[in-house]
Formats: sequence, C-alpha cells, structure tokens
Amino acid sequence: MNVPIVSRAEWLTARRSLLAREKQLTNMSDALAAERRRLPMVRLEQDYAFAGEQGLVSLRELFGPHPQLIVYHFMFEPDWEEGCPSCSQFADNFALLPAHLAARDTAFAVVSRAAIGKIAAFKRRMGWTFLWVSSADSSFNFDFHVTLDETAGSDEYNFMPVAELKARGKIWMNELPGLSVFWREGNALFHTYSAYARGLDHLINTYNLLDLTPLGRHEEGLQWAQQWVRHRDRYNGDHLKCHAGT
Repeated sequence: MNVPIVSRAEWLTARRSLLAREKQLTNMSDALAAERRRLPMVRLEQDYAFAGEQGLVSLRELFGPHPQLIVYHFMFEPDWEEGCPSCSQFADNFALLPAHLAARDTAFAVVSRAAIGKIAAFKRRMGWTFLWVSSADSSFNFDFHVTLDETAGSDEYNFMPVAELKARGKIWMNELPGLSVFWREGNALFHTYSAYARGLDHLINTYNLLDLTPLGRHEEGLQWAQQWVRHRDRYNGDHLKCHAGT
C-alpha cells in the first residue's frame, strides 16, 4: 500500500486532523437530515394493492399501526428465479431492522415485481423474515421509477431522464433499486422521499464498514461498483466474477 509509515505520535496528529473533518461531515449530515424532513409531501391518488403471502394487501395496510412506512424497491423481475445479488446484500444489512423501526413508529416493507411465490421461496432460502410483497399486478414500480418503461410513464431514474443516463452509460437495465418513504395521516397517504443509485450507499452497512479500512471498497477496475457482490450463500472465493441475477 502506498501510504507512509509513521510514529504513533505522528499518526495521532493525522488522526485528530481527520476527526475534525469527520465531525464537520456529521454536522453537515445532521443539517441535511433536518432539511430532508422539511421536504414537501405529495398526496397519493390511489392505494396500491400488492400480493402478499397471506393474500392481497394494500399500501395503507403495509403501515400497520404506524404513521410512517419505508419501502425498499428490491430488484426481482418476474422472469428471474432469484433476487438481485446487490439488493440481497442490502437486505442482509436491514434484515433485523423492522423491530427497531417499529419502536420509532415506522413500518418497513420490501416490494418487487416477481410473483409472490418466487419471492417467498427466495426469502426462505435467504432466511429473511421482513415483510415482502409483489407489485406484479400494480403500477407501483413504474410510478416510483424503479422499473423503467416509457409506455408506462416511467422514463426517469434518480430524477434524471433515462435516455440521458443510458447515453452516459450510467444505467443498462430497466429494473433498478430504490427506497421510498410514505406518511399516513388518517386515511390519506403521502409520498415524502425517494432515493436511488448512490443515494442508497450510506444505508449499506457493508460499505460503511469497508470505508473504514485501508483498502476501502476495493472496487477499482471492476466494470461496475458492485460487480463483486454475491448472494451470501454463493461466495466461493472467486468474488470478481459477475452473477447478474438475470
């Protein structure tokens, strides 16, 4: 590694200098979170219906008794036999979060376009217990721009035109990840926030931990950032080959 070797005293000086910048970033992050909470809301004109393992469930029902709902848009197309490896890594990170979120008046659910039977089988394989429903018979994925289809009105991703992103080589698939937040007030439902692409990075604990190490994410030279990611039951040491999930 091309970094200097120094004494403990020199290291402490450098570390304290970096700590000052880390504290600045924390303060900036706090301010940004406050600004995020002040975003205006959009009232939903429909209550979407999803297929769950126990039958149909509405978006309103996904809230349970809570006023807030976080939805992760998990990449799992109807003709895939398993979910996206990168989304699966993300799901491993948040698998045990719902109980903690519920303690702060927040529900959590995962939504994909695959049939509920495929979702349930993959969920069992991965040992996950969070709520996961299918939007196969709903416009939900198109309306929140995680399944791209101009004929369905879904022609942007991460708030930018799909044509521009494809021309720049930023996206090459029509099924993409995202996260959306909703608010319930009486019978009214509101969309408050969505994030996509690298806007999800800070939510991935794997990245948060790797960013503390000398090698970091160690993704230089890969065709795309998460090319190394596997379903956790498929790591075999050859972590640079890609399993696309399609």
